[in-house]
Amino acid sequence: MTDTQTASTVAPEAPAAAPAGAPTEAPGVVHGLYTEGDPIADTKAPQGPIESRWDKRKFEAALVNPANRRKLTVIIVGTGLAGGAAAATLGEAGYNVKSFCYQDSPRRAHSIAAQGGINAAKNYKEDGDSTFRLFYDTVKGGDYRSRESNVYRLAEVSANIIDQCVAQGVPFAREYGGLLDNRSFGGVQVSRTFYARGQTGQQLLIGAYQALERQIAAGTVEMFSRHEMLEVIVVDGKARGIIARDLVTGEVETHLADAVVLASGGYGNVFFLSTNAMGSNVTATWRAHRKGAHFANPCYTQIHPTCIPVAGEHQSKLTLMSESLRNDGRIWVPKNAADCEKDPREIPEEDRDYYLERIYPSFGNLVPRDIASRQAKNVCDEGRGVGPKVGDFRRGVYLDFTDALQRMSAEAVAEKYGNLLDMYQRITGENPYEVPMRIYPAVHYTMGGLWVDYDLQSSIPGLFVSGEANFSDHGANRLGASALMQGLADGYFVLPNTIRDYLAKGPFEKLDEAHPAVAEARSSVDARVQKLLSINGDRSVDSFHKELGNIMWEYCGMERSEEGLLKAIDLIRGLRDEFWRNVKVLGSADTLNQSLEKAGRVADFLELGELMCIDALHRRESCGGHFRAESQTEDGEALRHDDEYAYVAAWEWGGQDGAPVLHKENLVYEFVEMKQRSYK
Repeated sequence: MTDTQTASTVAPEAPAAAPAGAPTEAPGVVHGLYTEGDPIADTKAPQGPIESRWDKRKFEAALVNPANRRKLTVIIVGTGLAGGAAAATLGEAGYNVKSFCYQDSPRRAHSIAAQGGINAAKNYKEDGDSTFRLFYDTVKGGDYRSRESNVYRLAEVSANIIDQCVAQGVPFAREYGGLLDNRSFGGVQVSRTFYARGQTGQQLLIGAYQALERQIAAGTVEMFSRHEMLEVIVVDGKARGIIARDLVTGEVETHLADAVVLASGGYGNVFFLSTNAMGSNVTATWRAHRKGAHFANPCYTQIHPTCIPVAGEHQSKLTLMSESLRNDGRIWVPKNAADCEKDPREIPEEDRDYYLERIYPSFGNLVPRDIASRQAKNVCDEGRGVGPKVGDFRRGVYLDFTDALQRMSAEAVAEKYGNLLDMYQRITGENPYEVPMRIYPAVHYTMGGLWVDYDLQSSIPGLFVSGEANFSDHGANRLGASALMQGLADGYFVLPNTIRDYLAKGPFEKLDEAHPAVAEARSSVDARVQKLLSINGDRSVDSFHKELGNIMWEYCGMERSEEGLLKAIDLIRGLRDEFWRNVKVLGSADTLNQSLEKAGRVADFLELGELMCIDALHRRESCGGHFRAESQTEDGEALRHDDEYAYVAAWEWGGQDGAPVLHKENLVYEFVEMKQRSYK
């Protein structure tokens, strides 16, 4: 909650909420909750034929000769696929890299949890895939709310990623003849997903980790594990370093550089219950937002349809079951609510509703995640959910491998999905080879993030953002197996080619800790830490986080409405006010203190949650993962309004006592026709 402009204000009161139904301040401004600023544009994106734009930008970007690279320092926050790959690549190129992660090892980055696979337009199955088809599927899957140039670049470099990873020894699954195998994922009708059983993220991260460790040993990368970034240092309008806390000793450290890269992942844990690692947070990107970096499309969050359902009131983590299971598993619920308590094996075929196959015959169980999630919610809301009741509903649907086991044999199923099925059995105590699995949607990925241009540079010069921390490639919904693709594309191939255009202007003015801007950033962190420790209230940090998560899930989750979002904003503001009056943070600042770590992260989530609701409120359309109850077709599908909302919503921090400022970046489609999505 630190005011980023002055260190003296630590936790001021939240801005006063406009009463529900208050008149708008300007045309299109909803309930006076924000103001509208000047439009923005991506000035770095090349023009011309889309297939030549990336090559054109690489050629036009300035070069840095090898001798000058040794004089330049880059800070990279995060060691997942985007951050680890970028650190390894920039270190190999000869730059001085400082790499930061809050885990005890880069190998524990959350990329390790990705299971199902990574997309690439190799067309190994000769089933009609191509770079353009991957580009088209991704734009369509994002409900036409992403940039064409960025998405085509992602599809274009995807094939290079596979070659790179194979060279690193990543053990992708192979067919009998030795060629790399592929499988299908939701939202597409071809097989383009490369995989390593259900451990793809882990195997890819080990490959990036090995490359990173090689550069650490070579001395080009300095590793700072168990460090958390708490502030970005901005000098003369440029990002020049970070303030980080050593999570073991408690020491607050200043680190200076010529450029800063944030690769710190997404913000799904704002919902408390999610598939994200417990430590995943928004602090790095939110601190940058408060210093001037625009936050784009924060309401675009993804609900994953294939997760183990909530088991009770005291749960703090949800477990993802890979979307790859939808390749061979069939999703169904009983046709009759009276059958929901029966053993599924006793329900005859004619009494089962394979609802995805019924509603979407062309794609069936392979519809995109947002559609599969909403339909699961719909059948459960009808009273046809299965499994134990949580609250008033049974929140679960069946994912059934009976047909696959008859068609393929148990051994063949185990070869493709064995570790996933074993994990399910360990968690639930049920054998998925004998009893259909139960799944339900859960918060997973965030398509929103810091706004970046084609070079992955934020609105703060010198601050670059890669992977899930930026907004750039997925629009309003991410297709399965595209997260690993974007992380490695950004880290290995995009950022190293674009950041050099900025670094060619350096080396920049040397700084020390006495510089006023550096000292201000450090003092603001110290003041924030001391404020959190001094409140000494009655409520735990986790209780605030859980209450925030309940608000977000209820009113800004799978379905949003104007009434619900206005209520959520009021509730969040009240909760944030209570947090700064009544939170209890145990321990001290000068030692290992997980209570203090959580408190800082939850404070940022409380601010982010409000912006997410404001963004969802202003966007009076449904698109992808953002489903407004007031904007749907007659058959309940998302209804876009391209004449009003075909833009990126880039939000500027309005100051502690001010309203956020909306900047619109218009989306122009030259190569894909914008039309209503259909998977039927």
